[in-house]
Amino acid sequence: MLTAIVTGATGITGSAIVRHLLEDPSITKIYTLSRSQPGEKDARVQHVHLDLQDSAEEMAKSLSGISAEYVYFCAYLAKPDEGEAARVNGALLSNFIRGIELTGAVKQLKRFILTCGFKHYGVHQGLPKQPLLETDPRLEGDMGNGAKWPPNFYYTQQDILKEAAVRGNWEWVCTLPNDVIGYAKQNFMNEATAIGLYCAVSKVLPGSQLIYPGNRLNYFIFNCWTSADLHARFCLWAATAPGAGNNIFNVINGDTQSFQTLWPRMAQRFGCKIPENMFDPATTKAYTAESTDTEMKTKNPISVHAKKLGIVNGLEVSRTPALHLPIDPQKWAQRADVKEAWGKLKTKYGLDQAAWDKATWDFLTFVLGREWGCVGTMDKARKLGWTGYEETWESFERTFEALEREGILPPVEQLKRDF
Repeated sequence: MLTAIVTGATGITGSAIVRHLLEDPSITKIYTLSRSQPGEKDARVQHVHLDLQDSAEEMAKSLSGISAEYVYFCAYLAKPDEGEAARVNGALLSNFIRGIELTGAVKQLKRFILTCGFKHYGVHQGLPKQPLLETDPRLEGDMGNGAKWPPNFYYTQQDILKEAAVRGNWEWVCTLPNDVIGYAKQNFMNEATAIGLYCAVSKVLPGSQLIYPGNRLNYFIFNCWTSADLHARFCLWAATAPGAGNNIFNVINGDTQSFQTLWPRMAQRFGCKIPENMFDPATTKAYTAESTDTEMKTKNPISVHAKKLGIVNGLEVSRTPALHLPIDPQKWAQRADVKEAWGKLKTKYGLDQAAWDKATWDFLTFVLGREWGCVGTMDKARKLGWTGYEETWESFERTFEALEREGILPPVEQLKRDF
């Protein structure tokens, strides 16, 4: 009898893990923990309403009688302040672990899988050294000029996890996915939803032009993405793979992609046209009020490698990281003509207004506004036997199809006929 606990079970990564656990006949019981709706319905699934912001003692009451060999921890709370994010998310994890210690559930635990991300490398702060390796040093302590690197809640959680594993004599695994592509019911916090909405509305606007909202450098840099399904398969592999315990792993699709390839595919799929001179100011002139230039408050993370790389006085170190967008999606989504176009789509195809209201335009602003890539390797996991791979465009395509079925995006073939 193999059992699993999944926290954040209704989120994008958590729900994907539950679906893949259900495909494994050796798993006889899955406890899904979340504050919201139950999610997957199956005889092997038992949903427990759990608020991870409760104390360890309160959680222990909700978790009474629940134990498992494997825990998949996918829950987190987004906070704009880095220090607050570290405090809150550290408490979520530590109180949960303390809760299962109080119930005695840790006696059965074999491995605890924690989902983190590429923020581990400071990709949200500026240009990192690439490719990103699990052995890269943390961004902690002195940043230079008397400043310190801001707190990183992934480091806080990893330290809590390692200490608890030693205390309880079980193993841990930390996964680092990047820009996760996937879908979960009533969860609109993902890149694919915002991009899909941008493309669909662009189809309705006069001329059906699909202007890339990000900057020119961003269009040509290379990145890695992570399919929620591939990440789920990795988590199940890492839970039992020999030698995988007590390790941090990058988890990415396996290809290296760029919007110079993806954007034309987006245009073709949604029936839009890409302007011949997309980055000419004349093309985006009508959107001047929606442009954004924001300087970051940190140094480029590559600076911690400057001496080793021989670039102590290089531009990569001295230049202040910034976000630049000719069209900021957050501002674009507030335009009257854009809202009117969305209204047409919503009415004609019966789409979910919450998808528009809760779309993570701010995340899209960051992803498309940065002037640096985020490329990691899968070498560490591959050496242990991981062979998973997914082509990134297929990840987007499959997610768009799911969003159509759920009434978040319009049916694309009908959209192309109607507009």
